[in-house]
Parts: sequence; C-alpha cells; structure tokens
Amino acid sequence: MSDRKEFRDLAEPAAARDAIGSLDLTPDPEAVPIGEARGRVLAERVDAGIDVPGFDRASMDGYAVRARDTFGADEADPVELDLVGVVHAGAAPDVTVEPGTCVEASTGAVLPDGADAVVMVERTDERPGEGSETGRIAVRTAVAPGDHVMAAGADIAAGGRALGPGTRLTPREIGLLSALGVDEVPVRGRPTVGIVSTGDELVRPGDELDPSRGEIYDVNSTTIAAGVEEAGGDPVLYPHAGDDYEEMERLLREAADECDLVLSSGSTSASAVDVIYRVIEERGELLLHGVAVKPGKPMLVGRIDRGDGGESAYVGLPGYPVSALTIFRTFVAPAIREAAGLPEPRTATVEGRMAVRERYAEGRLRLMPVGLLDVDADPGVNGASGDDPAANDVIAAEPPNGSDRPLVYPVDKGSGATTSLVEADGVVAVDPDTEYLDAGERVSVRLFSPDVRPPTLLGTGEDDPGLNRLLDRLANPRYLPVGSREGLRRLRDGVPDVAVTAGPIERDVDDVALGEWRREWGLVVADGNPDGVSGVADLVDHDLRFVNRPSDSGLRRSLDATVEDLAAERSVPRTELTSRIDGYELTLRAFESPVRKVVDGGADVGLGLRETADRLGCGFVPVGEQSVAVRAAPDRVDRDPVASLSAELDAMSELLDGLTGYSE
Repeated sequence: MSDRKEFRDLAEPAAARDAIGSLDLTPDPEAVPIGEARGRVLAERVDAGIDVPGFDRASMDGYAVRARDTFGADEADPVELDLVGVVHAGAAPDVTVEPGTCVEASTGAVLPDGADAVVMVERTDERPGEGSETGRIAVRTAVAPGDHVMAAGADIAAGGRALGPGTRLTPREIGLLSALGVDEVPVRGRPTVGIVSTGDELVRPGDELDPSRGEIYDVNSTTIAAGVEEAGGDPVLYPHAGDDYEEMERLLREAADECDLVLSSGSTSASAVDVIYRVIEERGELLLHGVAVKPGKPMLVGRIDRGDGGESAYVGLPGYPVSALTIFRTFVAPAIREAAGLPEPRTATVEGRMAVRERYAEGRLRLMPVGLLDVDADPGVNGASGDDPAANDVIAAEPPNGSDRPLVYPVDKGSGATTSLVEADGVVAVDPDTEYLDAGERVSVRLFSPDVRPPTLLGTGEDDPGLNRLLDRLANPRYLPVGSREGLRRLRDGVPDVAVTAGPIERDVDDVALGEWRREWGLVVADGNPDGVSGVADLVDHDLRFVNRPSDSGLRRSLDATVEDLAAERSVPRTELTSRIDGYELTLRAFESPVRKVVDGGADVGLGLRETADRLGCGFVPVGEQSVAVRAAPDRVDRDPVASLSAELDAMSELLDGLTGYSE
C-alpha cells in the first residue's frame, strides 16, 4: 500500500495569507552608496543637513539690482543703472551692487552683495555709457525685493524633513538626496530568496533534453527568480534536486542557512514519491498543506530550522509553471514586497478630480505637477478588495461616480525646486486653450512611474521636530510645511486631511482637534551668550543681527505678539520697534534655519526652539511656550489614516521623549 498524504480540509485563501504573514522575511537594514540606491526603500528618515540652495541665487538670466532703484520704472520711462560687473553660475561674485548700479547675472549665479532682486534680461536694454567701459542698462520694469531670486533654503532648509522612512527611492528622490550631498543611504534590506526546483523530470535550460524519458525544461526556477526580483527580493538559484529525500533535505537546509525565504517548486502533491512535505515536518514546522484555489491547490507553508538555531521561512509552490506563478503572485510576492517595504504595483494613469480651482491662461501646454489623495479608498488595499490579485494592479478603477475619484491638487514650487519631485505624484497636461480647471473637474494624471504610491494621509502647516517623529509612525504620509496660517487656509479649501498649527492663530475654518503638545521657543544665540542677550527688548535696544521666520509660521506669530506687547509697554507703534531690529524682515524657511545662521556666524540672534538650540550646541534665551495642535477636516475624521494619526497622538509623550523643551 502506497504512503500517500491526502489533501484534507483545504485552507481558505485568507488562511494561506495569514500563514505566510506569520513568517518573518524581513532582513536587517543596510547602507548603500547613492549610486546603488535606485529602487531601494529608506529605513529611516533623512533630514536636510544643508540649505538648498546654500546661497541666494538668480533664478533667470538678467541683472542683479537693488529693487528700490527700479521703483517707478516702466516701458515709457525706464530707469538707467550703471553696469559694474558680471557674475556667472559657479563663480563667487567679486563686485557689490551699490545704489544706482547693477550686475549682469546668469541663471543659478550667486546674488552679489547689495542686490535683493533680479530683472529679467528681456525687460532691459543696453545703452552705451558716457565714459564708462561697461555701459548702462535701461530697466523697463519695476521689481520687488526677492523677485526672480531663489533664497537660500527656499527649496529645502537645513533640518527639514527631506524623506521619511518607507520612501521608495526613484530618480526623483535620488535627485533630492544628491542635492543634499548624501552619498550613502540607509535602506531596508532585500529579502534573500533561495529557489529550489524539484522533480526527476526537470532539466536545466541549455542542457540536453530527452523527451523519450518524459524530461522537460525547468521553467519555474527562472520564472520565479524574475518574480522575486520584481517584488524586491534577491533571488538565489540552487542546483536542481530530484525526488531523492536526502538530496532534497540537503539543498533545503543549505538554502535555509543562507536565505530569509526558501521557495521550492514541485513535489508538493499527494503522490507517494513527493517527499518534500516530510522534509519540512521533520526539519521544521509545517503550517499549511493545500489551499482552496485553482490553479494552485498543492501549496506548502512552513519553517525550516537553520544550523545557527534560528529558522527560515518556507513556501512550497506547485510544479506546473502556471500554477506556480499564480500562487507566487497571489500569496508570496506581496509578502516579499512587504518585507522589502515596496508598494503594490500600480498603473501609470489615474483619473481624478481637482481638489481646488486652478487658473491658467498663458496659451501654452502646461504640464502641471500634481499630488494625489485617494480619500475614498482603503489605503491598505490601494482601492481594491477581495481575493482577486489583479484588482491591486490598478490604483483606481473607473468609479461609479465622480466623487469616488482621488483628489488631485497642484504641486508647483518652480522648476528649480527638487522637492516638487517628491511632493508630486504625476502630471496633468493642461491644454493651451484652458483658462482654468474647476474644483471637482475630472482630470487625467500621468504618474511619474507605475511605482508611484500616493500618500495615505496629507497634512499641511507648521514644521516641528515632534511632528517629524509623529509622521515617522504613519504609513506613507505626505506633509507640506507651509506654515500655520497657510496650512489652515488649505484645510479650509478642502485639500489636506489635517493641518498643524502653532502659536496664536485666527481660525476661520471648522475643524476637529485631534491632539496637541507644547514647545518652548525663544532667542537662539551663540554658545555662552557672548552678547548677553536677555530678551526681545535687546533686539530693539542693541546692535544685534537678527534672523526671523516667515509670517506664516507659528514662531513668527508668537514673536510678533511679544513685540506687540513690548510696544504697548513703551507706548509706541509696533512698527517703530520692528524697524529698529536689524533683520526683522530677514526670514528663513524652516525651524532650524535661523539657528544654523547663528552657528555659522551670519547672525547674532535667531528665532528658534530650545530643542534646536540644544541639539546644535547654541545658547538659548527663553521667551515663551506655544501649543502645537493637529486639526482635522470634519469630513476626513473617519478615514482610517486619520484615525491612525489620532491613535498615535494618544502616545505623544513617548514620541516627545528626549526633545528638550517639549511637553504634552
């Protein structure tokens, strides 16, 4: 009587997924050179270590000027300025823009001292100078300070959250990392997958085949290896094994000692000569034998003991190539992708609906960078459900009505901003004759690649070290640090899920408070406080170089309120005090930027947080505390990602541990 293992009580597909999900395939993280990082997944957050750009630069060809010298200029009555020099990209300026002068500047050039704007070359004329070798430039338009200038840190500022853990590195992200000077990247390891094909009838491609003996070429090894690589794993092919028990055991144990996961194909049926299930039972643990799917019923899931006392995951695939590949794609590939930190595959085009009205009337084809937020789909399955693996191949199938399409919002910080690449998911081509795209209008988004994964949650508002830690706990969030006031405006317009605010702010939008924490803010000075700064009054009363934050930021609004109180005490207008503070209108983008200005010696005092001052080795003069609040749009509170954020906020004290000056 033959010794035959029968299939009984076949497992449901969900049980097979659970069994594979119980296996540990996750390898240790590693560091790789940036040139080898494409396609890898970040293991931890990467913060900007420098400002990008690191200097104020001309954003187009033209002339660097003092903006006040151009006031009143127009086509009929141009202003003439003496041309005193030239500065090119990659060269240090050797000339200063004095009143009544200008300097020719090429795109990307460092803005010379004295200049605060650039006039486009198209709005100027050259005129011969009287006794001057360089001549004069007629300016036919007025410019304001900052026009056609990308300020230091305007793209991304030192200390800013550049990329979060779990980000897959495409050429877009690698471009941003390169701009930050990163040469080695911390990434999640790729699971190593050993592949063993079994069966006496198999012959390796390239070897001689004898059809009279029923021999066939081994299709599964190369097919599954390609699938492993596509899913983000590193395949390792082992020699072909026949149906001999000892040889099969030797190969499986060798593969288990060297790999995170072992895949075999063949020898999983109920035939008496198929012995592989006995190898797993005797040298490990068999979790599942047979699954209720067609094709692909013969399937094994288990663990194999390793020589070092540990264990490796094991999955036995059917022998028929179609069945093997079907089982692999349905059950195994998602587990490999999860271990490697990779998303499910997506299609390259998405139909969405505009989140806001976007005006456009320039008469040219516009390739508008946009972000996506699928507010109606379950982010766990990318908008699909059920057991059909093909359902996850599409990011958003044609919905029953327009309201179910993902939101599409413009992301356009300028062509020189590398962060636009990672804050956008694709491009909407806007026809030259289109004057505007209305809110709710259907648009077609061409994704940057089929691998693009839109965020599960979108937030805007204040930047904050505690918030960075909070975002690290979420699955694929996107956060735009636009400042408290702008964050609330976008929340009112219905784009983000949440807005984060700090300090005093006028709220003109309905929202739901999810949680808050407190942070200490004040004046950051050099270590040892060499100028003896004791408070905001010293900025007014002493000759100190100060660096501020933009008016949209919570830190700036708290400082403005403090200056307002000081003005009331002295019975003078607030503007009188701010005009006496050297650099009050000099603003830098991120919470860390003013502190780094102090560290570099470019300022005596900067507006900042105690945490940042402590971390960067600076002195700190406390001024006050402010609340950092997370606010959600009322119609998004029930979304799973927002609920996950709310749950993490309940444990905020743990996330704040180690941040100086922070409390709940």
